[in-house]
Amino acid sequence: MSRLRKSLLGVWGLVTFCLLAYGLFLALRGSPPDAQQGNMIRAFYYHFPNWIGAGVFLPLNLCASIMYLLLRQKSATQAMKADAFALATAEMGVLYCTLGMVTGSLWAREQWGIWWTWDARLTTTLMLALIYVAYLITRRTVSNGSRATLCAVLAIFGFIDIPIVYMSTRWWRTQHPAPVFGGGEGSGVAASILKPTLWNTAAWVSWGILIVCIRYSAELQRQRREDEEALNMFHELDGEGHATWLNYSIKSVK
Repeated sequence: MSRLRKSLLGVWGLVTFCLLAYGLFLALRGSPPDAQQGNMIRAFYYHFPNWIGAGVFLPLNLCASIMYLLLRQKSATQAMKADAFALATAEMGVLYCTLGMVTGSLWAREQWGIWWTWDARLTTTLMLALIYVAYLITRRTVSNGSRATLCAVLAIFGFIDIPIVYMSTRWWRTQHPAPVFGGGEGSGVAASILKPTLWNTAAWVSWGILIVCIRYSAELQRQRREDEEALNMFHELDGEGHATWLNYSIKSVK
């Protein structure tokens, strides 16, 4: 990583830290308790940003996966960059899905008296998380040249579940509330909690961008190093083959 990129990441990290700190202050001190949920509303300031983060990085994973499939036969360098970015965004998407389910379970335990229920929203959400976990497992277990292609196809398949998750509260009767935005009449965020919601959303998406940039750079360097090692091994084997052929030819002449 160049010095300029490191400096930019450092600045972005500082901005992210300030956003997270201010968001935490607003979540704990800068907003009143909810009339119905009391202080449990403060979990919403993290639950909602987690799903916004998943809604940002999983579509980016889809785009990167499609780009890899389009570029793999045209430009190995650009395809490698797309594949590295796909992995970084998938990891962040899985993390946000996990955090979203954990914070949702904490909220449900307080409001509904249960940690989990197998309604359509939660079931499709769990399926979404498991598909992308399978994506990450495939990245770690498959070692041949088809790994990136297989993961790209799996990412496209997994993305199909995202609109199903979003629409599940409309298509089926669920215990989960309607979407905050675009959920029909009465949806949206109350004015009293809008500020901490937006600031924490900006903070957590900013944090996700920071981690994705770091992981993208690390994965790209790893793939380049892996290619260099494979190329060096090929040259060594090729050199040994030439040496063996030369010795055989000399013996044949003798």
